[in-house]
Amino acid sequence: MVPHYSCDRNLNDQHSTSIYLGGSCHQVMIELIRKLWCKPKVKPIMNREAVFEQLKIDEGVVYEIYLDHLNYPTFGVGHLIKESDGEYGAPVGTKISPERVSEAFDHDLNVAIYECAVLYGDGFHSWPDEVQQILVNMMFNLGRPRLSKFKNMYLHLQNEDWVNAAVEGRDSKWYRQVTNRAERLMTRLENV
Repeated sequence: MVPHYSCDRNLNDQHSTSIYLGGSCHQVMIELIRKLWCKPKVKPIMNREAVFEQLKIDEGVVYEIYLDHLNYPTFGVGHLIKESDGEYGAPVGTKISPERVSEAFDHDLNVAIYECAVLYGDGFHSWPDEVQQILVNMMFNLGRPRLSKFKNMYLHLQNEDWVNAAVEGRDSKWYRQVTNRAERLMTRLENV
């Protein structure tokens, strides 16, 4: 995907391009000039607070260590405690401060956003904020290995066909397992 740039120079004009390139009009060189001389259109960062509020509903938020449905020690907004966490080895019921819950969530959200960018490529950051929020929510719930199995949904997302992407999202084991959450997300997706 070629990045979009805002520039008042007419770099598509054959004559002006030739002047800047010394007679060469190769498309790669034109893109290089665009990158060097033109400012990229920067898309606003996804609304992280909205994602946090959604995930508090979908995942819950717990200010103490508890065992998740697989018996793993967890706290906050579904944060799985790892050896690198200060809470590792602490007993179930240990209180966790709101600041620490927020810190762990920020880390987990960054991971989910990164994983979406890896899975969906450059297109992910150019999609509407609502689509990014939905996919980050799904990534948070499923992880990349399972979300990557949504092959037909992926194809519709690449074509920015949100309605059919939602149809494919509903045709999944995930949808049958967390129907309320999944339906809420797929309804939002088809309404983008």
